[in-house]
Amino acid sequence: MKRLFVFLCALLASFPAAAQLADTSGLAGLIPDGGSAASGRIIQLFGLVTVLSIAPGLLVMVTSFTRIVIALSILRTGLGLQTTPANLILISLSLFMTFFVMAPTFDRAWQDGLQPLLNEEIDEEEAFYRISDPFKDFMLSQVRPADLALFGDLAATNSRDRVEPEPQGAEDGDVDLRVLVPAFMISELRRGFEIGFLIVLPFLVIDMIVATLTMSMGMMMLPPTIISLPFKILFFVLIDGWNLLVGSLVRSFF
Repeated sequence: MKRLFVFLCALLASFPAAAQLADTSGLAGLIPDGGSAASGRIIQLFGLVTVLSIAPGLLVMVTSFTRIVIALSILRTGLGLQTTPANLILISLSLFMTFFVMAPTFDRAWQDGLQPLLNEEIDEEEAFYRISDPFKDFMLSQVRPADLALFGDLAATNSRDRVEPEPQGAEDGDVDLRVLVPAFMISELRRGFEIGFLIVLPFLVIDMIVATLTMSMGMMMLPPTIISLPFKILFFVLIDGWNLLVGSLVRSFF
């Protein structure tokens, strides 16, 4: 206790010297001269921290991650397994499949936008459009026209403009991100559930057959899922289900 009191007293005594040192040399090295330059650096740092904090959300919104993870989650539910494969395995597999599908888009964004920005060949505004264009092209190739028209009408109504039946410039990629991103997300949700229905259907047939057999044999107290679970796993393994599912998911984007 005595040592702690001495340490706190020494720490409080060092505050004036530390503040004087920060005033003389610390701030001068961190913030450049000139109010406008310092404000610009602070705004850039704030923007960088903001982008890094929402990076996981951006990955979900503008890539193929949504469709893949929904299909894998429905597969686990259809098999009747609650925690196998674990969430970590499903998310990791979905991420690597997303990187595989989005590799050409990432390469275009790096070569056309991010690399010239790091080499100081273009400014931040032009880099934003060059980086976002490959993702817009990918989303336009996957979005449903009905979903795109829905959010185009909502955006036009919100801005009190004339409502168009379909957003202009959809063919050449000139679509606002506030319209394209939500339309792409609900399109991916729809396709994910469509694929999930096709995945669950054979497992549902197995459950119905097992339930019918158990009831006909008079085993009313025995849950059919206990008997159908090994048959569903065996069926999925025999047809090489992981190979078929992953291959079908990847091909659905091309």
